[in-house]
Amino acid sequence: MIGRLPRSLLEDWMRDYYFHCELDIGSSGVSALSVRDLREATGIEYAEMDAVELRDAPPFGGLRLRRLIAERWGGGDPETVVVTHGGSEAIFLAFNAVVGPGDEVVVAGPGYHSYGSLANALQCTTRCWQLEARRGFRPDLKALREVVNNRTRLIAVNFPHNPTGVTLTEAELRELVAIAEENEAFLLWDDAFGELTYDAPPLPSAATMSPLVVTVGTLSKAFGLPGLRVGWCVAAPDVIQRMATLRDVTTLHLSPLIEFLAERVLLHADAIVKRVIDVARANRELVTEWSAQAPQVEAPVPAGGVTTFPHILGFDDTRGLCRYLAERAGVLLVPGDCFDDPTRVRLGFGGTTAELGAGLLQLDAALALPRRSISMG
Repeated sequence: MIGRLPRSLLEDWMRDYYFHCELDIGSSGVSALSVRDLREATGIEYAEMDAVELRDAPPFGGLRLRRLIAERWGGGDPETVVVTHGGSEAIFLAFNAVVGPGDEVVVAGPGYHSYGSLANALQCTTRCWQLEARRGFRPDLKALREVVNNRTRLIAVNFPHNPTGVTLTEAELRELVAIAEENEAFLLWDDAFGELTYDAPPLPSAATMSPLVVTVGTLSKAFGLPGLRVGWCVAAPDVIQRMATLRDVTTLHLSPLIEFLAERVLLHADAIVKRVIDVARANRELVTEWSAQAPQVEAPVPAGGVTTFPHILGFDDTRGLCRYLAERAGVLLVPGDCFDDPTRVRLGFGGTTAELGAGLLQLDAALALPRRSISMG
């Protein structure tokens, strides 16, 4: 069972500033849909919502919702799916299902804080597969082979990657799965941004490639529905069953109303994602053009997701810059120390083009100031 969790620099920062900044160019999400947007996109009538009974729901999710998830991200078998309260609970359940004290966990770095935090809380040994800045953060599977060994129980990754935006080819994904299988390790494939790719189609479902793959997904990112708090795990049935005990003493199940809405979203998934990716693609071009012209910025071009991880030249620590932007200009930008590189920032481009443009103008203005003017600690 999970032990004491360490504090997260990322979540502390978001708690302090996310809800108070007018311009968001730092988060990893996209513009959220309103209830009206959702109804218009899915054809939901109020009478249908009125008919939903607010009773208990099945512990692993309603059969129709699990089947829709399995058909899109798995092999079609609903018995391989558990529906969760967002991707965060899915990751939490997955870790508790497959690792325990003394196990070895490999995580990609820089990366999402949850993997390392959960591994440490579960008294696992954590090893880092470092994505190197000198390679544009492109994943080096040869380097991964040097980190993974026969003591490794779990490899945890997310591609497209948060915060850098890099991803894998299909051949690299299959090699990654093979590395896990060769070492009899589970692969946690966090697919939160899997629908958001620009230069190639989304990767095939990793869940269908091996019984050792545990895929995590969410409606929070590519679907613009973080407020629904709908996520899922796709895994072998025995792994899903291991999650039952923990679920019994924590969240039990989702709301039937939330499941109803999620079902309708997945029935119209392609149209909803297209709305998001059309805006994200235009915003990626804007960020690429901006970084090419900004003398203090070196930014990799993201292949997927809605974040990039630019180096801000001349800054040993960008926290003061990000705090200045938040407190003086109302702009959310995430300091790189939240991802173990204080010389960088996480720049998010999932919002509206107008919001992104306004935020970049404020960032340009801050970078043009004397350093002492923005050194707020």
